[in-house]
Amino acid sequence: MGRRPVAITGEAARDRVHILRAQHDAIMVGIGTSVADNPQLTCRLPGMISRSPVRIVLDSQLRLRRSGALAASACDIPLWLIADQNAGTTNEHVLHDMGATILRVDGTSGRLDLGEAMKVIAGRGITRLMVEGGPTVAAALLAADLVDEIALVKSETIIGTDGIDALTGMPLTAITQSPRFRLRGNEKVGNDYFEFYERA
Repeated sequence: MGRRPVAITGEAARDRVHILRAQHDAIMVGIGTSVADNPQLTCRLPGMISRSPVRIVLDSQLRLRRSGALAASACDIPLWLIADQNAGTTNEHVLHDMGATILRVDGTSGRLDLGEAMKVIAGRGITRLMVEGGPTVAAALLAADLVDEIALVKSETIIGTDGIDALTGMPLTAITQSPRFRLRGNEKVGNDYFEFYERA
């Protein structure tokens, strides 16, 4: 299936994720997820669109598509783009005019300083940040020890050998067997399972 988005979990689990979104101040993804999946990152349960969190994209070079769902809805639901200090300004002006807020942090070799990014986000009043993807961002945050809680969603659906790993360059045991995290609880949602971990 390669890099095409594929529904793995059932509708009940996807609804549970929307509830998690509503419980957070902001939701964050990397630019790779934004380009590949064209997500909305809103809370789309009936009557809960107003509970949608601030959407944040780690976008070091400001590559967010102007025609994508995030940019198109930036005037309706806050959208913050975190870019490298040295990223060009051409796309910045267009995205700003569409309603996006551009925040700049230091970066090295195309990689943003995630610690600085977290400080910038916290400085704007975000206290509960949900990171929903993708595997590169998740692994980078784990490596930088910037993760306090984890919701691991498991499905009985098998993707196959060409599926994408949950963590780029890391085994899942970096969560499930790490002394840094402890299992807080399990939850069966439809035919899927959630495992909740917290910092030990």
